[in-house]
Amino acid sequence: MIYRVLKDKYLKVPSSDTEWTEVADKYYSDWQYPNCVGALDGKHVRIQPPPNSGSEYFNYKGYFSFILMALVNNAYEFLYVDVGSNGRLNDASVWEQCSLKIALDENITTFPLPRRLPNSNTKAPFVIVGDEGFGLQPYLMRPYAQATLTPPRRIYNYR
Repeated sequence: MIYRVLKDKYLKVPSSDTEWTEVADKYYSDWQYPNCVGALDGKHVRIQPPPNSGSEYFNYKGYFSFILMALVNNAYEFLYVDVGSNGRLNDASVWEQCSLKIALDENITTFPLPRRLPNSNTKAPFVIVGDEGFGLQPYLMRPYAQATLTPPRRIYNYR
């Protein structure tokens, strides 16, 4: 199991099919996005640079920071948090080092088997959604590029 600490509170990443399915059902209820088990993003947290760190924590936004990477449920509650990567990195680089990604890639943590989409006979896998800073994975979806938006793709991006 994967645990993270945030302000003395342990966060337990869902680990059973039932727990992941409960998250996905709430996402669908609130956001009409089926089989979604979380939204992933990174956030720069402004800091005073550590002594002798040079430009290691200096980010592209022009200030010193560390990165908070988080997976949240439908109600914006933390399911997973990784804190402390230096601000020079981008979200994709931080994600590559996160224990959750490693657990998903190595099948230590798995999502439920694909299930039917609402009002369809088509089965789809359970996924995390992220922004365009993340690469596609079988378990990670990202929005369509702005240049290729059609009305259905625009709706997908909105969801």
